[in-house]
Amino acid sequence: MEGLLPTIRHTGILLTQDVLGPDGEAAVIGYSDEVDRLLDFTSDDDAIEKAVGNIQIGTSGTHLFDALSQAVILLRARSSPRRRVIVVLAEAANSGSEQKLDHVIREVQISDITIYAVRLSSIAAELRGPQEEAATPSATPPGTFALPPVPGTPQTPTTEAQLRTGNINIGALAVWGAKHATAHLHDNPMEIAAEATEGLYVSTFSDSSIEPALDKIGGELHAQ
Repeated sequence: MEGLLPTIRHTGILLTQDVLGPDGEAAVIGYSDEVDRLLDFTSDDDAIEKAVGNIQIGTSGTHLFDALSQAVILLRARSSPRRRVIVVLAEAANSGSEQKLDHVIREVQISDITIYAVRLSSIAAELRGPQEEAATPSATPPGTFALPPVPGTPQTPTTEAQLRTGNINIGALAVWGAKHATAHLHDNPMEIAAEATEGLYVSTFSDSSIEPALDKIGGELHAQ
C-alpha cells in the first residue's frame, strides 16, 4: 500500500467532516502482521486527522480479520448510545489472522455494528510505488516494440517508455479493467462483511477514487 499512502494520509478530514459529523467520535487502527491501536476514541478532529496523516508503511502481513475483531472490542467498550460503525480502508485480502471471518461477522452483528468498506487497489498501489530512475535501453530495432501495449491503448513510443518506467496512465488502465472484468469476487471478505451488516462496500480502481468513496459513505450514513 506504500504507493497509496499519500492519498490515504489526506483522508483524515473526510473521516472527521463527512463520516463523523459534528458530534462523532473515532478511534484509528492500523494493521499488518500485527494490529496497532493508533488512536483511542476521541472527538478531537485534529487528533483524528493527525493519526491518519501519520500512518506509516508496515510489514507485508494482512491481519484484516484481527483488526476488525479489535475494532469490535473497542466499540463494545463505549457506553454511549451512539451508532457503532467500522470504516475499513484496506486491500480485500487477509492472511495469518487468528480470527475467522464468520466469527467476526457474528460478533459485529451481535454488537449492532455496521461495516462500511473501501477496497484499495493493489494494482494502483504498485503503479504509484517507487520506480526505477532510468529505463532500460530498448533491445529491439527502431519502430518496433519489445513490450505488449497497455490493454485498451494504442502502442506508441510514449506508451512503450511508460511501460518500461511503470509510469502508465492508471485511469485508462482502470477504465479498461472495469469494462473487461469477467469475474465478480464473491469471496471478497470486505464485501461480505459490509453486506452482512447492511453497510456499504465501494471498490476503488485508483487513488483518485478513494476520496469520492468516503464521500459516498458519509452521505449514506447521514441520510439514514
